[in-house]
This record gives sequence, structure tokens and C-alpha cells, in this order.
Amino acid sequence: MAAVSSRLPVFPWDKLEPFKATAAAHADGIVDLSVGTPVDPVPEIVRQALVDAADSPGYPTVWGTPALRDALTGWAARRLGAVDPQHTNVLPVVGSKELVAWLPTQLGLGAGDAVAYPRLAYPTYEVGARLCGATPVVYDDPTELDPRGLRLLWLNSPSNPTGRVLGREELARTVAWAREHGVLLFSDECYLELGWEAEPVSVLHPDVCGGSYEGVVAVHSLSKRSNLAGYRAAFLVGDAGVLGELLTIRKHGGMMTPAPVQAATVAALGDDVHVAGQRARYAARRAALRTALESDGFRIEHSEASLYLWATRDEPCWDTVARLAERGILVAPGDFYGEAGARFVRVAFTATDERVEAAVKRLG
Repeated sequence: MAAVSSRLPVFPWDKLEPFKATAAAHADGIVDLSVGTPVDPVPEIVRQALVDAADSPGYPTVWGTPALRDALTGWAARRLGAVDPQHTNVLPVVGSKELVAWLPTQLGLGAGDAVAYPRLAYPTYEVGARLCGATPVVYDDPTELDPRGLRLLWLNSPSNPTGRVLGREELARTVAWAREHGVLLFSDECYLELGWEAEPVSVLHPDVCGGSYEGVVAVHSLSKRSNLAGYRAAFLVGDAGVLGELLTIRKHGGMMTPAPVQAATVAALGDDVHVAGQRARYAARRAALRTALESDGFRIEHSEASLYLWATRDEPCWDTVARLAERGILVAPGDFYGEAGARFVRVAFTATDERVEAAVKRLG
């Protein structure tokens, strides 16, 4: 039996270990800006909801409780501008990475099918294609793709790693193209509530999709906006036919969000205060790191949204990684996200205020 792992690229983060060791040897300790993992506390209102639902001896449902579906549809209408979403238009998932990795398999894709994603992109889009034996295809402009054999098109706005935001007209043009050619469009919008120099818009906004969810699904997560990466709380909103098929498959596969996490998700989506507070923390860290990086000779491109600064000194990315590691700062090399990132690094501003301050001093 051939190992499925043989289809996959080398796990990129393993390559960073020697540089992590170098950074960790710094006298004042490592400042790890390589991974966008939350470090701030889970909001009290969310923790309390989790505790209150802790006595959950029975199996949860894959589709989620009616209260969860109400919370998902209500948030989608309020925050995304989605028009009259129903319970059939939402589906909770066990973290967005799981969904990205296994979506092509759950859609029945395989040899002869193509999965397209941006040239600079989250590596799991490629992994998802390779897991099911489909062909991964990168693009600069999705409407210039060959639609023959293209079964799944990924958009990502705001982008990981670049922080680029796609405008309404560009999104609407892509949605129209995908519908014209019968290509299913999934939009990864996990950073949508973290716009800094641009206001991200969902593919579910009527200006983009025309008020119809046909052939369009948006992916959202509570990991970033609510510090719930450890809860694995994410969800889909969009085409009822597509989500109904996924629901059936996920029922058979037992892909259930734990009941206490469902209750925590309801609490998180119903409270905007903690989101505003977390945005303020990130904004301050972003401003401090951006100023320090630019003072150190870096140029920042895009980065108008998300939790990252896409930075370059116009040198090979691994040279930059090594140079910063010597100063106790660990960043992600741009080629983790595609060959087009070979002269960039991705700098996360998810470290604590104290560690960000340490990085600023070292860069100065």
C-alpha cells in the first residue's frame, strides 16, 4: 500500500527548527513571530459559556444546535451582509484547517480534477488537493484559469500570508466567472474582521454575489478574532446544496464540533466587545513592529489586513530568517507560501506586548 504522505510536500515548519534554536539561544529569549497563534486570554464570556456547557455526556450533532445555527445565520447577516441566511446555509466545522485539507476529498474530487488557489497561499490548499489525488493549480488572476477540469476554486481575502484584500469588483468578477463555468468557489475569509488599511468584504455580500449563494461558500473561524484557536471553532456559510452534501458526509465521518465548543461559539459570535478589544491590541503591536521593521531597512508590501506583515529586504528569504534569528527573532520564510515569496518573510504580530517590545528594541 502506497503511503498517502508520499503525495505531500515536506512539512515546511520542520525546516525552521535550526533557526528557532538559534533564536532561542538569545540572552533575552526568543521572540517568535513565525506562527499566527493567539497568545491573549480567551474572553471571559466565552470561557463561562464553555464551563456552563461542560456537562455534555451525549454526542453532539454535526449540524450543531439550533442555537448555534441561529448564531451563525445572525452573525452572517449582521457582519457579512448576507441576505436572509437560513439554517441550511450554515455548517460548523472542526477548525478551518481540517476543512481546507479534507474538502476536496469530501467533494469527491480525484485524479483528473483540478483545485486552484493563489500563487502565494496557505500551504493547506495544496495539501487538500494532493490528499485526494487532484491536481493543484496556482493562479495570479482566477478568471484567466482554464476552467476545463477545474472543480474547486479557492479565494483568500484577506490573504495569508500577504494581507492583501480583494475589492468588491474583483470578487464579483470572480464569482461571475466561476458561475459561468460551473466551478465551485470557496472563499477563505478567516481574517475578515482584521482589516487595517482596507475594509474586507465577504463573497456573500450582495454587491459580490448578487444576493444568491449559488456556487459560493465562505469559510470563517473564531481562532483569530476571538482567541479560540485551541477550541477548533469554525464554520461555513453559503450554498445550501453544497453544505447539505457536506453535512451528510460529515455525519457518516463523525466530524462533530464538541457541544461545549458549540456553546462557546454562540457566546463569541454574540459579543462584539471582546473583538474590538482584541483588534486594539493587534493594531498597537502591528504599528510598533511595522515602524521597527521599516527602520531596519525592510519594505512592507500589502499587509492592509490579517495578522501579518509581508516584509522584504530584497534578499533571499532564508538569509533574512537567519539574520533575524541571530537577533533572537523568528519569522516565517516567504517560500513556505509559494516560490513567489522567495524574497519575503511573514512577520506575525500575535506575540505578547512584552515580546513585541523586545523585538522592537532588537530591530532598533
